Amino acid sequence: MNPPVTIAIVGAGKRGQAYAAYATAHPEQLKVVAVAEPRSLLRERLAAAHGLAPDACFQDCETLAAAGKLADAVAICTQDRLHLAPVELLAPLGYAILLEKPMSPLPAECEQIIACIRRHGNLFAVCHVLLYTELTAKLRAILRSGAIGEIVSIQHLEPVGWWHQAHSYVRGNWSNQERASSMLLAKSCHDIDWLRHIVNAHCTSVASFGSLRHFKASEKPAGAAERCWDCQVEADCPYSAKRIYHSYFERDRVANYLNDVITGGVNTLAAVEDALRHGPYGRCVYACDNDVVDHQTVMLEFDGPVTVTFTMTAFTPSLSRCTRIFGTRGYIDTDFVTIKVFDFLTEKETLHDTRSGADAATAAAGHGGGDYFLMQAFVNAVATGDSSGLWSGPDATLESHRIVFAAEQARLEKRVVTLAPQ
Repeated sequence: MNPPVTIAIVGAGKRGQAYAAYATAHPEQLKVVAVAEPRSLLRERLAAAHGLAPDACFQDCETLAAAGKLADAVAICTQDRLHLAPVELLAPLGYAILLEKPMSPLPAECEQIIACIRRHGNLFAVCHVLLYTELTAKLRAILRSGAIGEIVSIQHLEPVGWWHQAHSYVRGNWSNQERASSMLLAKSCHDIDWLRHIVNAHCTSVASFGSLRHFKASEKPAGAAERCWDCQVEADCPYSAKRIYHSYFERDRVANYLNDVITGGVNTLAAVEDALRHGPYGRCVYACDNDVVDHQTVMLEFDGPVTVTFTMTAFTPSLSRCTRIFGTRGYIDTDFVTIKVFDFLTEKETLHDTRSGADAATAAAGHGGGDYFLMQAFVNAVATGDSSGLWSGPDATLESHRIVFAAEQARLEKRVVTLAPQ
């Protein structure tokens, strides 16, 4: 048997841990051999999980790069605005590079990243994990079979979830465009890229509308405090940090995940209470420095022509995406678990269930199995040198990022933006 592919993890937060988990599930395929992470607790946690010696643990990407090439591949899982430097440091060393999405909030940096990859010839993929789910593979096969004829239009909904919006995009790391990126890029570049993949055509024009409707000072209830812990009206607020983090402590997997984030990995009730009293996740959602939108609709026209409407909204109970595809001979409805295909000629509906593979995908099965199957495709590409199974390579990813940037421009300027063929 061939030795496992070796990988270094740059950024040992939740995404770095998720991709490294593939090595735990398949040690015969992948081995984590180094980590670069400034936060000692997270660095030590990943090192312990993968048996790394102290000389394989680095405080930053600069010291990792200075050590020379230590692995076949590197997963860059830093914050959105910290992607360019690791790529420029590590690409010349010959690493195969897996880069967390989005590439960068800045269009110029996205172009620089792709130029660097092309200059050095690295195998490269971006973590657009929705492309790698079994549902996506099945859906593409159904469309290629001609089961609904030619695609005419698509409706796609990304339901962020009220608590997820409050956690990540009001109180959390992606709440402010200067620190992170636009909401559309941070949360929905997944979806725009997935729609481009499904339509499989060039996007010619974009329009968009959206705003920060609710999570702002003008919506703050009378009597509300600056922090939920001390608030007299907290019990009547669905966005209460006390409810989301404290009352639900150890209630379920999602609550544990959120509490791990707000405490920096010290997931105890005392640490949660301290975080709510003093940290950013204990703030009132109407008294934060957030400025990203809480709802947005994007209208896309692709060659064909194919028209697409995409809606992202905070105000939902569910995180399950929903898509309707309208064809000349049939109709598809999917909740990203099952696919219902209605045939206009026979007037029959066929149901396809895609859960089996994702359920079997062990610890790395986030995003409906997308995390797992992305890693499977990336590891296979590194092992064989064949990148044909990577759907999120440089050309496709750069195109989808350009669509997102155009959509945000269209929203801000209230006009239709035309995209030239690349």
